[in-house]
Amino acid sequence: MKIVVIGGTGLIGSQVVGILRDQGHEAVAASPSSGVDSTTGEGLDDALAGAHVVVDVTNPPVFTPDGVMAFFTASGRHLAVAEVAAGVRHHVALSIIGLDRVGDEAFYLKAKAAQEQQIRASGVPFTIVRATQFFEFLKGIADSATVGDEIRLTSKTLQPLAAAEVAAYVAEVAVGEPVDGVVEIAGPERIPLADAVRRRLAALGDPRKVVDDDTAPYFGSVIGDDTLVPGNEPHRSAKTTFAEWLASQ
Repeated sequence: MKIVVIGGTGLIGSQVVGILRDQGHEAVAASPSSGVDSTTGEGLDDALAGAHVVVDVTNPPVFTPDGVMAFFTASGRHLAVAEVAAGVRHHVALSIIGLDRVGDEAFYLKAKAAQEQQIRASGVPFTIVRATQFFEFLKGIADSATVGDEIRLTSKTLQPLAAAEVAAYVAEVAVGEPVDGVVEIAGPERIPLADAVRRRLAALGDPRKVVDDDTAPYFGSVIGDDTLVPGNEPHRSAKTTFAEWLASQ
């Protein structure tokens, strides 16, 4: 089966490509470095020729409200056109649990919601994989919230997981049938965000001080304990605990 992974050289995409190739599929890693740019449409027609499945795990290079929204909407528009023309039978996109439970100030999640709307309207059979936050992103969260030597973060809980388990689930979904809806994967335990970042920085020997502050926004939005965790619907539970992941680094 030919499966094109848009964003196939990134953290998740490279692992998805490796898993699919190990299974014997023709997995194509498509990214600007290989001449494929989904935001302009460059190279898409050639890359998607003969493709059965397209997996979208792209991320914007510019992290601003306008830049993120422009990236996901332009990419979604060009992918939809190219996939219809190529006769793609399954579009798989990686998204975020809780994006429909945050305010408009959470610009990244709102842009992902707009991307999901485009996928639903494209006419291409699809599966949206919503995941919780990755362990690998905790240092980046710390960096984004640092003022001087202090990091103010909410103690509300996340349910983070290892990127490798996300990649394995995305690959599994890619070779399955489209559900024309959402599936979810989350970590095995709830952890206060401030505590998770504190433990990650301690493991790195980073001396910055983490201060618990439940008024501190998470990428623009103040969250509650139930904002960024799975709802009542069944979800895939990842196996790797935070302690196990930290020990492996």
